[in-house]
Amino acid sequence: MAVRLRLRRMGKKKQPYYRIVAIDSRAARDGKYLESLGTYNPRSEPLALDIQEERARYWLDQGAQPSDTVYTLLQRKGILLRRHLQHQAADATKVQEEVQKWESLQAVKLQRQEAASTQRKREAKAASATAEAEPPAEPAPTDGES
Repeated sequence: MAVRLRLRRMGKKKQPYYRIVAIDSRAARDGKYLESLGTYNPRSEPLALDIQEERARYWLDQGAQPSDTVYTLLQRKGILLRRHLQHQAADATKVQEEVQKWESLQAVKLQRQEAASTQRKREAKAASATAEAEPPAEPAPTDGES
């Protein structure tokens, strides 16, 4: 049986959230699954992502193939980095150092993204305020026509 790690859609109409599940690759999107590994809510700000790292690594070690989206989510949580370092036969302290370095880089990246989004919000607010403050321009009179 070929196992895949993929998303299972939950939630109401137009308000989706997803479970990350280990499932037979031939099963339907919302069909019976082997194990639930976590949740993902793309509608919250910031994205809500909760994955059981040990169980995800177990299924990856058993040969489960993640879907493209789940692969990206595993990368975002650092699970694939930790797994890669452990497969390189690195000792536990080196793995922990590399993961901490990666986490600090991710924190800096998140701060830059938040700063950029607040700057864009300020600029949009200022642009809308100036647009409201300016009165509509009257058409200029043309010479020769009276």
